[in-house]
Amino acid sequence: MNSSNLHLVTGAVGYSGKHIARCLLQRGCTVRTLTNSTPTQNPFGDAVAASPFHFDRPEKLVESLRGVSTLYNTYWVRFNHPNFTFADAAGNTQILFDAARQAGVERIVHLSITNPSQKSPFEYFRGKAIVEEALRRSGISYAILRPAVLFGDEGILINNIAWMLRHLPVLGVFGRGDYRLQPIHVDDLARLAVEQGFLRENVTINAIGPETFTYRELVEAIGRAIGRRRPMISVPPWFGYLASLALGKLLGDVIVTRDEIGALLGNLLYVDALPAGATRLTDWASQNAPTLGRHYANELARRRVRS
Repeated sequence: MNSSNLHLVTGAVGYSGKHIARCLLQRGCTVRTLTNSTPTQNPFGDAVAASPFHFDRPEKLVESLRGVSTLYNTYWVRFNHPNFTFADAAGNTQILFDAARQAGVERIVHLSITNPSQKSPFEYFRGKAIVEEALRRSGISYAILRPAVLFGDEGILINNIAWMLRHLPVLGVFGRGDYRLQPIHVDDLARLAVEQGFLRENVTINAIGPETFTYRELVEAIGRAIGRRRPMISVPPWFGYLASLALGKLLGDVIVTRDEIGALLGNLLYVDALPAGATRLTDWASQNAPTLGRHYANELARRRVRS
Protein backbone atom coordinates (compact mmCIF):
# COMPACT_ATOMS: atom_id res chain seq x y z
CA MET A 1 0.00 0.00 0.00
CA ASN A 2 1.56 3.29 -1.07
CA SER A 3 -1.29 5.56 0.21
CA SER A 4 0.26 8.50 -1.65
CA ASN A 5 -1.36 11.69 -2.87
CA LEU A 6 -0.32 10.87 -6.43
CA HIS A 7 -3.16 10.24 -8.88
CA LEU A 8 -2.99 9.34 -12.57
CA VAL A 9 -5.69 10.15 -15.13
CA THR A 10 -5.60 8.60 -18.58
CA GLY A 11 -6.35 11.17 -21.25
CA ALA A 12 -6.19 14.37 -19.20
CA VAL A 13 -6.05 16.17 -22.56
CA GLY A 14 -9.43 14.68 -23.49
CA TYR A 15 -12.94 15.49 -22.33
CA SER A 16 -13.81 13.62 -19.13
CA GLY A 17 -10.14 13.14 -18.24
CA LYS A 18 -9.49 16.90 -18.30
CA HIS A 19 -12.33 17.54 -15.85
CA ILE A 20 -11.20 14.74 -13.52
CA ALA A 21 -7.63 16.07 -13.53
CA ARG A 22 -8.84 19.61 -12.81
CA CYS A 23 -10.97 18.35 -9.91
CA LEU A 24 -7.97 16.51 -8.45
CA LEU A 25 -5.75 19.57 -8.74
CA GLN A 26 -8.36 21.66 -6.95
CA ARG A 27 -8.15 19.19 -4.06
CA GLY A 28 -4.39 19.65 -3.87
CA CYS A 29 -3.46 16.29 -5.38
CA THR A 30 -0.40 15.57 -7.48
CA VAL A 31 -1.59 14.45 -10.91
CA ARG A 32 -0.01 12.60 -13.80
CA THR A 33 -1.50 11.60 -17.12
CA LEU A 34 -0.98 8.96 -19.77
CA THR A 35 -1.74 10.31 -23.23
CA ASN A 36 -1.00 10.02 -26.93
CA SER A 37 -1.14 13.81 -27.28
CA THR A 38 1.87 16.06 -27.71
CA PRO A 39 3.24 18.00 -24.69
CA THR A 40 2.19 21.34 -26.20
CA GLN A 41 -1.46 20.21 -26.07
CA ASN A 42 -1.39 19.59 -22.31
CA PRO A 43 -3.87 22.18 -20.91
CA PHE A 44 -2.27 21.93 -17.45
CA GLY A 45 1.34 22.53 -18.51
CA ASP A 46 3.85 21.51 -15.85
CA ALA A 47 1.08 20.96 -13.29
CA VAL A 48 0.29 17.54 -14.80
CA ALA A 49 3.26 15.44 -15.90
CA ALA A 50 2.50 13.49 -19.08
CA SER A 51 3.84 10.16 -20.33
CA PRO A 52 2.98 8.07 -23.42
CA PHE A 53 0.73 5.04 -22.96
CA HIS A 54 3.46 2.54 -24.00
CA PHE A 55 0.97 -0.30 -24.49
CA ASP A 56 3.64 -1.99 -26.60
CA ARG A 57 6.16 -1.71 -23.74
CA PRO A 58 4.31 -2.85 -20.60
CA GLU A 59 7.43 -2.49 -18.46
CA LYS A 60 7.55 1.24 -19.27
CA LEU A 61 3.84 1.49 -18.47
CA VAL A 62 4.52 -0.07 -15.07
CA GLU A 63 7.19 2.56 -14.38
CA SER A 64 4.76 5.35 -15.29
CA LEU A 65 2.36 3.98 -12.68
CA ARG A 66 4.85 3.54 -9.84
CA GLY A 67 3.83 5.42 -6.70
CA VAL A 68 0.31 6.09 -7.97
CA SER A 69 -2.45 5.66 -5.42
CA THR A 70 -5.46 5.88 -7.75
CA LEU A 71 -5.74 5.42 -11.51
CA TYR A 72 -8.69 7.07 -13.27
CA ASN A 73 -9.25 5.33 -16.57
CA THR A 74 -11.10 7.22 -19.31
CA TYR A 75 -9.32 5.44 -22.19
CA TRP A 76 -11.63 4.09 -24.90
CA VAL A 77 -12.69 4.62 -28.53
CA ARG A 78 -16.10 5.59 -29.86
CA PHE A 79 -16.01 3.54 -33.08
CA ASN A 80 -13.76 1.31 -35.16
CA HIS A 81 -11.29 3.21 -37.32
CA PRO A 82 -8.22 2.22 -39.37
CA ASN A 83 -6.04 3.65 -36.59
CA PHE A 84 -8.00 2.38 -33.55
CA THR A 85 -10.57 -0.34 -32.89
CA PHE A 86 -12.69 -1.63 -30.03
CA ALA A 87 -10.53 -4.76 -29.93
CA ASP A 88 -7.42 -2.60 -29.56
CA ALA A 89 -9.05 -0.57 -26.79
CA ALA A 90 -10.15 -3.66 -24.86
CA GLY A 91 -6.73 -5.29 -25.15
CA ASN A 92 -4.85 -2.12 -24.24
CA THR A 93 -7.07 -1.51 -21.22
CA GLN A 94 -6.31 -4.97 -19.89
CA ILE A 95 -2.59 -4.27 -20.36
CA LEU A 96 -3.11 -1.05 -18.38
CA PHE A 97 -4.86 -2.86 -15.53
CA ASP A 98 -2.11 -5.48 -15.37
CA ALA A 99 0.56 -2.78 -15.28
CA ALA A 100 -1.35 -1.02 -12.48
CA ARG A 101 -1.37 -4.25 -10.48
CA GLN A 102 2.37 -4.72 -10.96
CA ALA A 103 3.03 -1.09 -10.00
CA GLY A 104 1.08 -1.40 -6.75
CA VAL A 105 -1.78 0.96 -7.66
CA GLU A 106 -4.37 0.76 -4.85
CA ARG A 107 -7.53 1.87 -6.62
CA ILE A 108 -8.89 2.10 -10.17
CA VAL A 109 -11.83 4.34 -11.06
CA HIS A 110 -13.00 3.20 -14.47
CA LEU A 111 -15.47 4.93 -16.79
CA SER A 112 -17.74 2.44 -18.54
CA ILE A 113 -21.23 2.75 -20.08
CA THR A 114 -24.78 2.00 -19.02
CA ASN A 115 -25.96 -1.56 -19.71
CA PRO A 116 -22.71 -3.21 -20.83
CA SER A 117 -23.02 -6.90 -21.69
CA GLN A 118 -20.76 -9.50 -23.23
CA LYS A 119 -23.87 -10.77 -25.03
CA SER A 120 -24.68 -7.37 -26.53
CA PRO A 121 -25.04 -7.21 -30.32
CA PHE A 122 -23.05 -3.95 -30.18
CA GLU A 123 -19.27 -4.14 -30.03
CA TYR A 124 -18.98 -0.97 -27.94
CA PHE A 125 -21.09 -2.46 -25.15
CA ARG A 126 -19.44 -5.90 -25.43
CA GLY A 127 -16.01 -4.34 -25.14
CA LYS A 128 -17.00 -2.33 -22.09
CA ALA A 129 -18.33 -5.49 -20.41
CA ILE A 130 -15.11 -7.40 -21.16
CA VAL A 131 -13.03 -4.61 -19.63
CA GLU A 132 -15.25 -4.40 -16.54
CA GLU A 133 -14.78 -8.13 -15.95
CA ALA A 134 -11.02 -7.80 -16.38
CA LEU A 135 -10.99 -5.07 -13.73
CA ARG A 136 -13.01 -7.21 -11.31
CA ARG A 137 -10.52 -10.06 -11.80
CA SER A 138 -7.48 -7.82 -11.34
CA GLY A 139 -7.58 -7.92 -7.55
CA ILE A 140 -7.33 -4.11 -7.38
CA SER A 141 -9.92 -2.11 -5.47
CA TYR A 142 -12.25 -0.55 -8.04
CA ALA A 143 -15.13 1.81 -8.74
CA ILE A 144 -16.88 1.32 -12.07
CA LEU A 145 -18.85 4.38 -13.17
CA ARG A 146 -21.44 3.91 -15.90
CA PRO A 147 -22.47 7.21 -17.52
CA ALA A 148 -24.90 7.32 -20.44
CA VAL A 149 -24.44 10.72 -22.12
CA LEU A 150 -22.14 13.55 -21.00
CA PHE A 151 -22.79 17.26 -21.42
CA GLY A 152 -20.90 20.40 -20.46
CA ASP A 153 -18.14 22.59 -21.82
CA GLU A 154 -16.53 21.03 -24.94
CA GLY A 155 -19.18 18.28 -25.06
CA ILE A 156 -20.05 16.92 -28.48
CA LEU A 157 -23.53 15.35 -28.62
CA ILE A 158 -25.61 18.11 -27.04
CA ASN A 159 -23.62 20.83 -28.82
CA ASN A 160 -24.08 19.18 -32.20
CA ILE A 161 -27.82 18.70 -31.71
CA ALA A 162 -27.95 22.44 -31.05
CA TRP A 163 -25.80 23.08 -34.13
CA MET A 164 -28.24 21.11 -36.30
CA LEU A 165 -31.18 22.99 -34.80
CA ARG A 166 -29.45 26.24 -35.76
CA HIS A 167 -28.67 25.14 -39.32
CA LEU A 168 -31.30 22.64 -40.50
CA PRO A 169 -34.97 23.45 -41.20
CA VAL A 170 -36.14 20.05 -39.97
CA LEU A 171 -34.60 17.23 -37.92
CA GLY A 172 -34.99 13.54 -38.57
CA VAL A 173 -35.51 11.19 -35.63
CA PHE A 174 -34.64 7.50 -35.75
CA GLY A 175 -37.94 5.65 -35.48
CA ARG A 176 -40.44 7.12 -33.02
CA GLY A 177 -37.80 8.88 -30.92
CA ASP A 178 -39.27 7.54 -27.69
CA TYR A 179 -36.05 5.91 -26.47
CA ARG A 180 -34.65 7.44 -23.30
CA LEU A 181 -31.40 9.13 -22.24
CA GLN A 182 -30.12 10.35 -18.86
CA PRO A 183 -27.37 12.94 -19.45
CA ILE A 184 -24.90 13.78 -16.67
CA HIS A 185 -22.81 16.94 -16.51
CA VAL A 186 -19.12 16.21 -16.97
CA ASP A 187 -18.23 18.08 -13.76
CA ASP A 188 -20.69 15.96 -11.77
CA LEU A 189 -19.06 12.85 -13.23
CA ALA A 190 -15.58 14.19 -12.39
CA ARG A 191 -16.55 14.91 -8.79
CA LEU A 192 -18.04 11.43 -8.44
CA ALA A 193 -14.87 9.88 -9.88
CA VAL A 194 -12.61 11.80 -7.50
CA GLU A 195 -14.80 10.98 -4.49
CA GLN A 196 -14.58 7.31 -5.38
CA GLY A 197 -10.83 7.61 -5.91
CA PHE A 198 -10.33 8.12 -2.17
CA LEU A 199 -12.49 5.14 -1.16
CA ARG A 200 -11.65 1.44 -1.28
CA GLU A 201 -15.01 -0.36 -1.46
CA ASN A 202 -15.67 -2.17 -4.75
CA VAL A 203 -18.69 -0.48 -6.36
CA THR A 204 -20.49 -0.19 -9.69
CA ILE A 205 -22.47 3.05 -10.04
CA ASN A 206 -24.88 4.14 -12.75
CA ALA A 207 -23.56 7.67 -13.24
CA ILE A 208 -26.68 9.35 -14.57
CA GLY A 209 -28.04 12.87 -14.26
CA PRO A 210 -31.25 14.04 -12.57
CA GLU A 211 -33.34 14.32 -15.77
CA THR A 212 -34.60 11.57 -18.08
CA PHE A 213 -35.62 12.48 -21.62
CA THR A 214 -36.94 10.67 -24.61
CA TYR A 215 -34.83 11.63 -27.60
CA ARG A 216 -37.64 13.82 -28.91
CA GLU A 217 -37.92 15.55 -25.53
CA LEU A 218 -34.16 16.12 -25.46
CA VAL A 219 -34.17 17.81 -28.88
CA GLU A 220 -37.19 19.88 -27.91
CA ALA A 221 -35.53 20.99 -24.66
CA ILE A 222 -32.37 22.09 -26.49
CA GLY A 223 -34.46 23.88 -29.12
CA ARG A 224 -36.36 25.81 -26.45
CA ALA A 225 -33.14 26.78 -24.70
CA ILE A 226 -31.50 28.25 -27.81
CA GLY A 227 -34.70 29.60 -29.38
CA ARG A 228 -34.54 27.27 -32.39
CA ARG A 229 -37.54 24.94 -32.33
CA ARG A 230 -37.68 22.76 -35.41
CA PRO A 231 -40.19 20.21 -36.66
CA MET A 232 -39.08 16.60 -36.20
CA ILE A 233 -39.98 13.78 -38.53
CA SER A 234 -39.65 10.06 -37.87
CA VAL A 235 -37.41 8.30 -40.36
CA PRO A 236 -36.45 4.63 -40.69
CA PRO A 237 -33.13 4.02 -38.90
CA TRP A 238 -31.43 2.92 -42.12
CA PHE A 239 -32.44 6.14 -43.86
CA GLY A 240 -31.33 8.26 -40.91
CA TYR A 241 -27.98 6.49 -40.92
CA LEU A 242 -27.46 7.16 -44.64
CA ALA A 243 -28.41 10.82 -44.17
CA SER A 244 -25.92 11.11 -41.30
CA LEU A 245 -23.23 9.55 -43.51
CA ALA A 246 -23.86 12.19 -46.17
CA LEU A 247 -23.73 15.04 -43.64
CA GLY A 248 -20.64 13.49 -42.04
CA LYS A 249 -18.88 13.52 -45.42
CA LEU A 250 -19.52 17.24 -45.70
CA LEU A 251 -18.30 17.90 -42.18
CA GLY A 252 -15.39 15.43 -42.19
CA ASP A 253 -16.69 13.62 -39.13
CA VAL A 254 -18.59 10.55 -37.93
CA ILE A 255 -21.94 11.87 -36.73
CA VAL A 256 -23.47 8.59 -35.60
CA THR A 257 -22.69 4.89 -36.01
CA ARG A 258 -24.97 1.91 -36.59
CA ASP A 259 -24.18 0.65 -33.10
CA GLU A 260 -25.11 4.02 -31.58
CA ILE A 261 -28.44 4.00 -33.39
CA GLY A 262 -29.07 0.42 -32.25
CA ALA A 263 -28.15 1.29 -28.66
CA LEU A 264 -30.56 4.23 -28.69
CA LEU A 265 -33.40 2.15 -30.10
CA GLY A 266 -32.62 -0.55 -27.52
CA ASN A 267 -32.88 1.94 -24.63
CA LEU A 268 -29.31 1.12 -23.56
CA LEU A 269 -28.67 4.71 -22.46
CA TYR A 270 -31.35 4.40 -19.78
CA VAL A 271 -31.29 2.65 -16.40
CA ASP A 272 -33.77 2.51 -13.55
CA ALA A 273 -31.55 4.07 -10.88
CA LEU A 274 -31.20 7.10 -8.67
CA PRO A 275 -29.25 10.02 -10.20
CA ALA A 276 -25.58 10.41 -9.34
CA GLY A 277 -25.36 14.00 -10.64
CA ALA A 278 -27.29 17.10 -9.67
CA THR A 279 -26.87 19.45 -12.66
CA ARG A 280 -29.96 19.65 -14.85
CA LEU A 281 -29.32 19.72 -18.58
CA THR A 282 -32.28 22.07 -19.09
CA ASP A 283 -30.76 24.62 -16.69
CA TRP A 284 -27.29 24.29 -18.19
CA ALA A 285 -28.58 24.62 -21.78
CA SER A 286 -30.48 27.81 -20.89
CA GLN A 287 -27.43 29.30 -19.17
CA ASN A 288 -25.21 28.48 -22.17
CA ALA A 289 -27.74 29.23 -24.90
CA PRO A 290 -25.74 32.08 -26.52
CA THR A 291 -22.81 29.78 -27.37
CA LEU A 292 -24.40 26.32 -27.47
CA GLY A 293 -24.25 24.95 -31.01
CA ARG A 294 -22.66 28.04 -32.53
CA HIS A 295 -19.86 25.86 -33.89
CA TYR A 296 -19.89 22.20 -34.88
CA ALA A 297 -17.77 20.00 -32.57
CA ASN A 298 -15.78 17.69 -34.85
CA GLU A 299 -14.61 14.61 -32.97
CA LEU A 300 -12.29 13.32 -35.70
CA ALA A 301 -10.65 16.73 -35.99
CA ARG A 302 -10.03 16.81 -32.22
CA ARG A 303 -8.52 13.34 -32.35
CA ARG A 304 -6.24 14.30 -35.24
CA VAL A 305 -5.04 17.38 -33.37
CA ARG A 306 -4.36 15.37 -30.18
CA SER A 307 -2.52 12.71 -32.16
